[in-house]
Order: sequence, then structure tokens, then C-alpha cells
Amino acid sequence: MSKTTKWVVAGVAIIGIGAIAALSAAKSSNKATDVRVETVAKQDLVASVTASGQVTPHSKVDVSSDISGKITNLAVKEGDWVTKGQLLIEIDPQQYDAAVQRAAAGVANARASAAQSAANLQQATNSYERSQEIRQSNPNLVSVEQLEQLKTSVDVNQAMVEASRHNVEQAQASLKDAEVQLGKTRIFATMTGRVTRLNIESGETAIMGTLNRDAAMMLTVSDMSVLETEVKVDETDVSRISVGDSAVVQLDAFPDTTFLGRVVEISNSSVRGASATAAGDQAIDYLVTIRLLNPPKDTKPDFSATAKIITDTRTQVLSIPIIALTVREDEALKNADTTQIPGRPAPAKQVGRKDVEGVFVVGADNKVTFKPVKVGIAGEKHFEVISGLDGTERIVAGTYQAIRELKDGTLVRETPSATTTANTKKAGSP
Repeated sequence: MSKTTKWVVAGVAIIGIGAIAALSAAKSSNKATDVRVETVAKQDLVASVTASGQVTPHSKVDVSSDISGKITNLAVKEGDWVTKGQLLIEIDPQQYDAAVQRAAAGVANARASAAQSAANLQQATNSYERSQEIRQSNPNLVSVEQLEQLKTSVDVNQAMVEASRHNVEQAQASLKDAEVQLGKTRIFATMTGRVTRLNIESGETAIMGTLNRDAAMMLTVSDMSVLETEVKVDETDVSRISVGDSAVVQLDAFPDTTFLGRVVEISNSSVRGASATAAGDQAIDYLVTIRLLNPPKDTKPDFSATAKIITDTRTQVLSIPIIALTVREDEALKNADTTQIPGRPAPAKQVGRKDVEGVFVVGADNKVTFKPVKVGIAGEKHFEVISGLDGTERIVAGTYQAIRELKDGTLVRETPSATTTANTKKAGSP
């Protein structure tokens, strides 16, 4: 084969390969992307925030002791219903009763001293007055110095009477304090409710609550007629919640039933979570208190609960599937002049980096066009459409991967939905 022939053959081969590549590219460009298509429609939307927490009674009292001593009588057990004023616990009163007796004796002694001081004052006063009368009748019988000494004795005894009176008051105060301490050996219920926690047994030693509050807590009385659940809400969601918002609460102990609730309190201070990000920052949550409107009778404190707080609702508004909303780069900014004029501040945002939210609208030729939209609240599966669509459009609603790769002018092919397929099979069955 001549050299010229070889070159001819090589050229033909190259042309053939190029033609095959061009044909493949043309076929590829004409290949349609399989997508799910939905028509923009109106429907009711409910925006909500879901959080978890535990059931707690609205009113409860942690009972602890103000004195130390051995528990001689435990009058209740866990689960008992108690009324306000009912005896709960008795602590050994012997040392406190002895203190009362000592204080009572101190009062008696102080009163006796006061009586003696009063008698001495009376005697000194009488002596001074008699000597004063004698001197008035005969100055030579009583000297001025003697009168001064008698007057000083009166003043001293007057002071002794005052001191005795204060001693009596001090002794009475000591007696009252001893009686109060004795009274603390008997602990009564301060509210009506159920004993929901009991941490002690008869014979144990009660310690003062001021020393260690957790260790000193003996029992808890809870009013189970008004129940609440405290849930932790992320900082990104708590601003959407307001006092008075309704909620649907699911208790793990009653999996087949939901209960209605209402937000009654939102904490002003955050509760930092135990989980941390890679940067070391902790998750920041806020406590939201939800009061149960129809709690079950068998509810117990600390039941696990999941609350769905309704933050907003819309009736018959244009909506799009959440998966249909995507973002694309703003072409207007992308093609804008990025030259910075000396002496002027730099743009607030980097040109060409602003993303626009929107959907892909399917045209009559089955080619898609990106159309910016403004959305409102988010329901469970749909966004509210505020502007950008009029309700007549057919939009791409899936899959996520397909939407991610779509561009203006892409040819798409609608895939049948699961519902349509099921209905077709049902219609074809004998």
C-alpha cells in the first residue's frame, strides 16, 4: 500500500470517528430526563415545630427537712393521695423537746430576775423619797451627798429593771425558736396532690435542706390535675413560636393517642445542649412549656413526650412540593459589571454569588425553564407560594437528583407516579 493510500484511509477513519461522536452527542442532547411532574394547586398548609421533652406537673413541692434527725414515722408511701395539712413525716423530737424545756426554764429564771430587779428599784426609790422629805424638813439630818448616792442607786436599779425586761424578752425568743424547731419535727403537706417520689425510709437520718438540697429532698407531692410538658426547641425555631400557639402532643406511654396542648411559657434564657459541633460550639435550645388540655388519668411525671407546635396555618393557598424548590445562580448578577470604581465602597455581596430560589416549569415542548418564586410558610411536604406562579404551571417535582442537574432548555419526560401506576394495575385486573 502506497503512502498516499495510507493517508487516505487514515483520513476516512478520522472522519468516521468524528461522525460517530457527533451522532452520539446529538442523541445524548436529545435524550429526555425522567422527572416527576405536578401541577401547581391550592391546598391547606400547616407550619409546625416538633420538639421532645418530658411531662411535668404544673405545681409540685419537693419536701425536705429544715432540721437533722432520725425519721421515726413515715406516714405515706409513693403513690398515695394526700391533702393539704396531712402529716407526712415525723423526726425524733427528743433533743428539740429538751431544748424547749431548757428555754422555758430560762424564761422563768429571767422573769424571776426581773421581779427581783423591780423590788430593788422600788426599795431604792422609797429610800430616796424618804430621805428627800427628811432633808426638806431638816437639812442637817440628810446631806446632799447622801441624796446623790440614793438617787444613783435608783438609777442603777432602774437600769437593772430594763436589763431584766430585755433578758425576759430574749429568753422568750429562745423559747419560741426552740418551739419552732420542735414543730419542724412534724412535716405536713403544703398542698393537695399525689406523692410522686419518695426517697427515704423510716429509720434513716434526715439532713438539712440548706446543706445539700438534692440529698435532703425526701419526697415530692405533685398536683396531677394540671400537666405540662417542657420541650427543648432549637434557637432557629423558637422565634416562630408564640405563647398561645396550639400543639399536638404524643406521649410514648400512649402511642395510639394524641393530646391537645397550648404553649403557656417560652423561656428567656437558653439551655445549652450536651452535643457539640466540630468547632466546639454547643447547640443552643430554649425551653417551651406546653400545657396539656386533655391529659390522660394514668399520666405520670417524666413521661417522654413529643410535641408538634402549630406556628401558622394557611387555607387554600398556592403550594409547591418542598422537593421542587431549588436554587440557581442569579444570571443578572452573574453577567453584571464587576469593576470597582476607585473611591467607592465594595459591593455588599460578591457579584455572581447570589442564589435565587425557584422551580423548573415544564413547557408545552416538554422543555424546562427556571422560574424564580417567593415562598412563605412550610407545611409537612409543601411550601406556600407568595409570588412567581399563577397556579396554571406544571413544575418538576422530583427526583432530587434530577432537579439538581436540570438547566434551562433541558428536555424532560414525565414518569408515572406511584398512585397512577397503582390505579392502572387496579383497572386492568380482572
